[in-house]
Amino acid sequence: MNVPQIESETVAIPRDFMEARKRGGRNFGFRIANFEFRDLHIESLFRSNLRRGDRRNSKFAIRNPKFLLLAVASISLVILSIAASAQDPSPSPTPSSDEPKKANSRPADVVTLAAEPFDGASVEKMAAQCVALETAAGLIEIEMIPEIAPESVRNFLNLSATGALDTTTFSRVVKGFVIQGGNLSTSERWSVELAKRMSRKLPDEPGLVKHVRGIVSMARTDEPHSASTHFFILVGEASHLDAEFAAFGRVRKGIEVADVINSALTDGDKPLKPVRIHRAVVAACAK
Repeated sequence: MNVPQIESETVAIPRDFMEARKRGGRNFGFRIANFEFRDLHIESLFRSNLRRGDRRNSKFAIRNPKFLLLAVASISLVILSIAASAQDPSPSPTPSSDEPKKANSRPADVVTLAAEPFDGASVEKMAAQCVALETAAGLIEIEMIPEIAPESVRNFLNLSATGALDTTTFSRVVKGFVIQGGNLSTSERWSVELAKRMSRKLPDEPGLVKHVRGIVSMARTDEPHSASTHFFILVGEASHLDAEFAAFGRVRKGIEVADVINSALTDGDKPLKPVRIHRAVVAACAK
């Protein structure tokens, strides 16, 4: 703990005090009572004067008990004031909840998902739609099965109608098994919006549809409800996927195009030259 020191910056001896000390007299005690002492260094001040050999001040203090009483009273008042302030500290100001907001304050960022064409569409409306994938290898036309997996169908129709699948590729190929698309990060138009779109998750919708050649189903991880935008088209039978994955569509035309894509050269399951989907078009199914 630091002990307060007598410094010229904190304690100044008033000129009137010095003149009164030189003159002495009965008014000296009254004058010192009107001075403002800002710390408790009066005793030290007197001792410093005594060290300088100020015998006159020493004799004056002894011969004038009124002065001593007045000085003691002043010190007592200062001590009482300090004690009172310590017992009843002033509360620190707290910010008011009623303060007016700044006119130019920036609102908190709120992440909102844009509405898409088939949000809220009925099963009947979705069942009447087909999606044509115009790929570099040819056309693949897919019909929907919304009565089995309505949210998966809605998702695929929205991805196609909004152009999210345009310029993406079939980024995974397993020979004699599947071709997989829907990886939006392969798009030539990759953007923050597409990244946000990939973050949407779908509920699991395993149904009674058998995973046979031509079935279109949602890809996902081992975690439940993790399907998003990835889909696959079966070029062979895969009964082990039955009641596990959400089958939502069926190839009406162009299964041979899927075979061509499946036969591409690969590095593991990654095609060396991925086939690109130029455009995905939603239209009413031809009868």
